[in-house]
Amino acid sequence: MFDLRPIFHVIGVLVVALGVSMLLPAGVDYLFGRADWQVFVISAAVTVLVGGSVTIATASASGGGLSLQQTFILTSAVWAVLPLFGALPFMLGELDLRLVDAVFEAMSGMTTTGSTVLSGLDDMAEGILLWRSMLQWFGGIGIIVVAMAFLPELRIGGMQIFRSEAFETMGKVLPRAAEIAGQITWIYLGLTLVCALAFLAVGMTPFDAVNHALTTMSTGGFSTRDASMGAYQGAPEYVASLFMVLASLPFVRYVQLLAGTARPLMRDPQVRAYLLFILAVTLILAFYRLLMNGDHLEHGFREGLFNATSIISGTGFSSTDYQLWGTFPVVFFFFIGLVGGCAGSTACSVKIFRYQLLFASFRAQMRAIHSPHGVFTPRYDGRPVAEEVLSSVMTFFVMFVVSLGVLSVALSLTGLDPVTAISGAATALANIGPGLGEIIGPAGNFAPLNDLAKWMLSAAMLVGRLELLVVYVLFTATFWRG
Repeated sequence: MFDLRPIFHVIGVLVVALGVSMLLPAGVDYLFGRADWQVFVISAAVTVLVGGSVTIATASASGGGLSLQQTFILTSAVWAVLPLFGALPFMLGELDLRLVDAVFEAMSGMTTTGSTVLSGLDDMAEGILLWRSMLQWFGGIGIIVVAMAFLPELRIGGMQIFRSEAFETMGKVLPRAAEIAGQITWIYLGLTLVCALAFLAVGMTPFDAVNHALTTMSTGGFSTRDASMGAYQGAPEYVASLFMVLASLPFVRYVQLLAGTARPLMRDPQVRAYLLFILAVTLILAFYRLLMNGDHLEHGFREGLFNATSIISGTGFSSTDYQLWGTFPVVFFFFIGLVGGCAGSTACSVKIFRYQLLFASFRAQMRAIHSPHGVFTPRYDGRPVAEEVLSSVMTFFVMFVVSLGVLSVALSLTGLDPVTAISGAATALANIGPGLGEIIGPAGNFAPLNDLAKWMLSAAMLVGRLELLVVYVLFTATFWRG
């Protein structure tokens, strides 16, 4: 039987930290004269009390590294537990959300999905708006640490290909994760600050600039306005596009950049492929807008760049209802949302490196068919790719497609129409944000969905954010026997 005390200890510490952070929106609400500041204080007290009790009770188990089995459990448990406490202000405050809606909103925040059940954001209390943004910011830094320290060690979805360059953990997961988190957090914080100043410089209010910086760098997509970035069209769209791209690049490259070497960033194959993909998609959308919608050059390019970057990175901001552009953009956006950013970033979805490995495997197989006596090995960044990496990537693709299909069918059984069911499943598993259709499209939200669908989507957000297999392995008998 696994010793669960070290897991509970880490979760307890994180819950305490989450509770303490609730005092910031409490202070903001107090300054703005909002009564909800008391709700945040109560939520903070409850969260700190529960987290502190667990931490103290398991203190004797702290200080050592975690086994791989314990790390699997911890990674899933953190993303399952923190949203439950993060949901408290949504339930206890003036929003008075039901449990299912509060958990959905908090899970969407922590997983940086960006789907929402809320409307009337323009008149909402400042504290609750800031709390939504903070949940996404915490989720963004959290997933970077998971991607850099945990997933390569766990050999999930081909992530082991980054073990040598994304810090070697050598079985001592927690101590090394703390070191990684320290370096990454300062970079993440610095980029967020620069992003906020950039938003401020192009006309955003200070409050909106801070909130949008938090949700841009986390590629989360929560906004303080019902119109999302449509309330700040023009220069803010270019700023958001730039920082969504920066947030989608591997943060280990920024560590190396600050250490004095830009070569790894410039030569990283997934960085080059990601930037070229965004450019290609932007040009396709811009030309479509010019030819089919009669748009002018700058506006068509800006709308194409912003919305393409937002969907590909999984941020989920929208500056317009792109469903009105025509049938082609709707289908196009659905598929580009399944690409994602780079490994080791805040971006979500499948990730660009997996497609690169998939295509490398295809090329090797095609060459082997053409020359049966030759030996052709898939290569990535000039290096041969191990068979276990390719197997891991193929498993991820299969499980993603199967999960998408099963979830789509399950959602349709709750009464959702096909477009809502399929796009809802895709946006939850890929952590994109808006779906398609009149209900959950960029001009709608997830509030009208039935409760069962919301619970399913909340679970899918967690599964998708943790690269599927981290969660699925917990449901195998082999894991618990090991």
